[in-house]
Amino acid sequence: MNKKQPILVTGAHRSGTTWVGKTLSASDQLAYISEPLNVLHRPGVMRAPVRHWYTYICEQNEDQYLPSLKETLIFNYHAWAEVKSLRSSKDAARMGRDWRNFSRARRNNLRPLLKDPFAVFSSPWFSQRLGCQVIVLVRHPAAFVSSLKRLVWSFDFNHLLQQPLLMKDWLYPFQGEMEIMSENPEDIIAGGSLLWRMIYHVVNAYRGTVHDLLLVRHEDLSRDPLGGFRDLCANVSIEFTPGLQRFVEESSSPSNPGELSRRSVHGTTLDSRSNIDNWKQRLTPEEVTRVMELTGDVAAIYYTDQDWE
Repeated sequence: MNKKQPILVTGAHRSGTTWVGKTLSASDQLAYISEPLNVLHRPGVMRAPVRHWYTYICEQNEDQYLPSLKETLIFNYHAWAEVKSLRSSKDAARMGRDWRNFSRARRNNLRPLLKDPFAVFSSPWFSQRLGCQVIVLVRHPAAFVSSLKRLVWSFDFNHLLQQPLLMKDWLYPFQGEMEIMSENPEDIIAGGSLLWRMIYHVVNAYRGTVHDLLLVRHEDLSRDPLGGFRDLCANVSIEFTPGLQRFVEESSSPSNPGELSRRSVHGTTLDSRSNIDNWKQRLTPEEVTRVMELTGDVAAIYYTDQDWE
């Protein structure tokens, strides 16, 4: 393992990528870079535009993204592009934060960590072309869907259908289901189940071909945060420092709330153990059965029948 090798933390959104990315970055050996493939990403951080959620990058279209992502990985901050995009004092404050973080990372020769759920379909490319070690988070489908239900977050499947390369390489078996869901976006249970099923079908298909890929279940980390992060650090050649240990303990403590406020949807300070079973209160028994039926063929790769109880 090259100790300067970039790390990509990915998986479906609402699967714990922020928690894992920020925790690993608490070691002070890594510099945290948030979601360059988010359609709302800041141009100072990554100058290439992104038009679709879950943008797929491969050899055929890499010219649109490779130069910009290489600049991001060496912490080349595009201040003028960011200045031109500023629309509020919040934007200006974010620019100051990102510029300082990039300058610190470059000055201290830190290792880049990209936290980006929207890169999950592109993980093989990030591994092969950018040399990233890939960590994929998988979260129980009922927990994932229940989080979307709680936040009333639907998904527009046209973002996937409008990517011909993604459809050709990976998602063609799901085209009909996506077309139906694109006409019924208000059905969050069905839409979330389909999105989870597609993402982790693809992850299972490429997991044997991506060098050094680490598949981590959100529930396993939540149940034993100290042991789980200690093992994860060993696998990515990061020292499990006292500061990192404190961060794990504080972010997962039983004294933390068991549920985040809807105003803090990207927070990471939770009672991690109680959070495992929140889906049992958020979903009705009928909804749980529906999620199980809609995701069962792929869910069985990652979870047993007991995990649904």
